[in-house]
Amino acid sequence: MRYDLDDLRLFLHIVTEGSITAGAGRMHLSLPSASARVRSLERQADVALLVRGRRGVRPTPAGTALARHARDVLTRTARLESAVAGYSRSRTTALTLLGGGSAMHRLVPRALVSFLRAHPDVDVTVSESRTPQTVRMLADGEAHLGVVLDDEARDCGLRTEPLGDDSLVVIGQAGGILAGRTALTYSEAAEHPLVGLDPGSSLRRWTEKHLGPHSSVPRYRTTVADLNVLVALAAGGAGLAVVPRRAVDPDQPLDVCELQDPWARRHHLLAWGIEDHASSAATAALAEHLRHAASFEQPPPAHRENAPERIAFPAVVRPDAG
Repeated sequence: MRYDLDDLRLFLHIVTEGSITAGAGRMHLSLPSASARVRSLERQADVALLVRGRRGVRPTPAGTALARHARDVLTRTARLESAVAGYSRSRTTALTLLGGGSAMHRLVPRALVSFLRAHPDVDVTVSESRTPQTVRMLADGEAHLGVVLDDEARDCGLRTEPLGDDSLVVIGQAGGILAGRTALTYSEAAEHPLVGLDPGSSLRRWTEKHLGPHSSVPRYRTTVADLNVLVALAAGGAGLAVVPRRAVDPDQPLDVCELQDPWARRHHLLAWGIEDHASSAATAALAEHLRHAASFEQPPPAHRENAPERIAFPAVVRPDAG
């Protein structure tokens, strides 16, 4: 037997309303037309589907079974139509967003959640990338936006704007080695066992790039791939860790010290790639969500009472600000 989906919908409305007239109204059909469709269903099934009475109708056992399976068929059909429609809708050109490990910690996820909810027809490909690679891909038109470090992207020829502070700090278990300290150098931190990110991570490679040939060689008790895991290890007393200040949860029991080395003072920039007309509006919208996320991602201050005062870095600057 072959069932018409509209006939199944009509039958469900009739059973729900307890009336052929009311069911017909839900489908915008006349009463004679609805009655004819029900009779056709009964002929196909070769069984009575409704018990008709003066106060309306109710399903027979066969009608109850039909209603149950019809509901399942229509639900699955709706899912099928939705899945296929997802491929048939015309979409804005997919965007590509690049950023280092620090940006991927909280800044990029926060921006993506709000952007994807607000723009259901725009897809975003996100990849972790060190600043030099990000700059090259933006310049070659292979990405639309990138979150880069200021000292490595300076004079890169791309359109950039300040996005927020990304300075590094040293963290350790509360009441441990760092207790009573407000600041120290990397060499001082490296005198103690460390926990760190994997050697291939953007933060690890960036740190080692700025260490001189005579810098202390740290002892890493373990290395991990995830910044959240690294912070948890330091909080648990496995060792000290050098992390971006934005990775530190102010409610987590940690001792946090300024890292005094000049290279530890760094800032994020939002860099723009070569845009085409199809993606420029979507790119601008994603940039705005990144700015908004950065305004919520200003890192908590390190524990310092006598440390020198730092100049606040602007969190949000519009691209046309000059």
